[in-house]
Amino acid sequence: MLNKVQLIGNLGNDPDVKYTQSGACVTTISIATTKKWKDRDGNPQEKTSWHRVKLWNKLGEIAGEYLRKGSKVYIEGELDYGSYEKDGVTHYTTDIIASEMKMLDGRRDGDNDNGQRQGGQQQRQAPRQEYGGGGGGQRQGGGYGQQQPSSRQREQPQQPPMDDFVDDDIPF
Repeated sequence: MLNKVQLIGNLGNDPDVKYTQSGACVTTISIATTKKWKDRDGNPQEKTSWHRVKLWNKLGEIAGEYLRKGSKVYIEGELDYGSYEKDGVTHYTTDIIASEMKMLDGRRDGDNDNGQRQGGQQQRQAPRQEYGGGGGGQRQGGGYGQQQPSSRQREQPQQPPMDDFVDDDIPF
């Protein structure tokens, strides 16, 4: 069986960081993904979907510290369905429990100065950060506070920074 979700999108609001009674961090973020296409008449169309993502433990702490409304992020995880009752009505929820996160934005102004000059203007860029092993809450059977490298991190050697990457380098 496979239950895997991959998203690239932007945060719709600042992360909501909370802690369980046992001290585990759980951060909730809302990510927007947008699909664009042209209809039969050639008119541009667009649909935005919103996804609620939960990040546990160290992954949640990192998300709470570094992500902000508008941040571009890659999330990998699994779907989790739940329900609750309020005022006699059953409500159903769909969450994504993140196991991996990559921050795709450069650093914001005010962060440490490791920028580069372009067009006479200082631009700050952070190396792309990849975080994994945040756990899936109670379903992971313990492991709170432990951060294991994701299988992708274990299998792949370190890639050189993409700062010098140019669209002309793409072979298609």
